[in-house]
Amino acid sequence: MDTRGITDLWDRVLGTQPDPDLWVVLATAAVAFAVIAPHRVWRLSRNAVTIAHEGGHGLTALLTGRRLDGIRLHSDTSGLTVSRGKPHGVGMVLTAAAGYTAPPLLGLGGAWLLAADHITLLLWGATLLLLAMLVMVRNAYGVLTVVLTGGAFLLVSWLTGPQVQAAFAYGVVWFLLLGGIRPVFELQAKRRRGGAPDSDVDQLSRLTHVPPFLWLLLFHAVSLCSLAGGGRWLLDV
Repeated sequence: MDTRGITDLWDRVLGTQPDPDLWVVLATAAVAFAVIAPHRVWRLSRNAVTIAHEGGHGLTALLTGRRLDGIRLHSDTSGLTVSRGKPHGVGMVLTAAAGYTAPPLLGLGGAWLLAADHITLLLWGATLLLLAMLVMVRNAYGVLTVVLTGGAFLLVSWLTGPQVQAAFAYGVVWFLLLGGIRPVFELQAKRRRGGAPDSDVDQLSRLTHVPPFLWLLLFHAVSLCSLAGGGRWLLDV
């Protein structure tokens, strides 16, 4: 076994990389906004947010001792995570609440890593999370989207230089921070029109007897506070 190679790889993953210039940070924020704001583009880019959303449900289910049966991702950007366990209690509440909070909180964690100059660690960590999620995906479209997303991370981390890796990492984190905001507003608008009767907030309301609008307020608070805190880290304010 080549211990030197393993040591070099470990040092590369855990080591630090130089910060990109401020214009790169601002440019990646602008690109992230450009793939979120227009409706036609958002119909495609929202798939990545759905991966984070359903991954949040799945990971929290496992961490709270529930049995994860599978994850499905659909072409209309909806998703479904099925887990087994007690139909009530803290574990079920946390699992239900993890969906809409996962993208912004992942973005916040990513911003923290980038502020500490751990660009490679972020890219490799995201690749491993996607690989772990792939094992639990149960439909062809879901497999395709996760493979394409994970492949992008893998190619960038292996085949590109530090500047491209930094720009990609910052773009991904901005996308999670900004993209975590829009789905909550979409859910709020859909419920106002009488849609989504079995949404996460409705399930949480039945589990906790807390009105759905308070869960919506919580999701708004998490996403907006994550953007504020993550943005400060990314901009080095």
